[in-house]
Amino acid sequence: MMDAFEMLQELLAQGQFELILPEAFETAKLMDKLRLVYLMNDAVESFLVFHQVKMTGSYQSDYEGELDASLQKDGDGYVLSVWQGECVVTLFFKQLELEVHLYEYSGIGHFWMKGDEDLRVLEYQIAILRDKSHYLGEEYCTEKERQLASLADFPPLNACSYPAVPKQYRVGSEDLKEVAPEAIKLMEAFAVQAKDRELIQMLRLYECFPKPVIAKQIAKLLKKKKHEKITQLISECLKEENKKYPRRTFSKEADKNLNQLLKKAEAKRLEFKKKGIRAEVFREEPFTMAQDDLDFHVYLLIWQNGWHKKRVTVIDGRYRLLVFFWRMIPRWIWKRLPVKTK
Repeated sequence: MMDAFEMLQELLAQGQFELILPEAFETAKLMDKLRLVYLMNDAVESFLVFHQVKMTGSYQSDYEGELDASLQKDGDGYVLSVWQGECVVTLFFKQLELEVHLYEYSGIGHFWMKGDEDLRVLEYQIAILRDKSHYLGEEYCTEKERQLASLADFPPLNACSYPAVPKQYRVGSEDLKEVAPEAIKLMEAFAVQAKDRELIQMLRLYECFPKPVIAKQIAKLLKKKKHEKITQLISECLKEENKKYPRRTFSKEADKNLNQLLKKAEAKRLEFKKKGIRAEVFREEPFTMAQDDLDFHVYLLIWQNGWHKKRVTVIDGRYRLLVFFWRMIPRWIWKRLPVKTK
């Protein structure tokens, strides 16, 4: 695991420097602590916390561009200077620590792209889990989560095949040739549990010959109804591990309104269940501390089987068909997206 100073260097190298300023902030005034946004996604909100800190200069909260930075030891403290274009902000501080808040994420669903929404939601959840492990350290994940995180390097299920976000917002590699052997082994275990002989055979072939053409064939199989058991098992495994984490809480009124929406959606899910139709409830919610434009939404993901492929329908909290073309991805998307680069 990296220490807090290594994390700071990595963050600055990626051009990220978002401070959470207190409401009564005053330049050059000594503060007990000042938070810098580190890894933010639906699974975690984390910050690098400057203790006994004083800030001078001009901080540009809306700055987007390259950063230059300098960190020096100063007696029993440190001095960090960050140049945002022509502006410079300097922090004098005594100590730097990592602050981490872990949250339940298996009930989170973003529907930024149309088609195969069930697989895209799963891809997103695995990707943010991988980021939690990579950027914070394996100690912030359960043993099973660490295994599941390897599926982020399984091309038939990751962003190579079922990306959760449009192309212009994706980061990292999308090379069908890059597959983790442990990911294939884990998928084989799920296929055995699902008693899916065809997938077992394809996965063993893929293990011997990890070629893009085989990855594409497996990706096609995963969207067929006769193979949905394997992705259902992965989702159930994620849900089981997520029982260890709390849900975000907001204001009393916001929590009440969200719970009312969830209750309505759950009632609708049970109606579908009585008809023999599988449906799951997902939600969107903002962060608790960092700036975030995302509002509260509750969705039902409904599986409707066709002859060969399963069809998935998404309806929002008011049970209207979700219209995809108006769902624009806001500027802050980099916080919520998988951020690992290779």
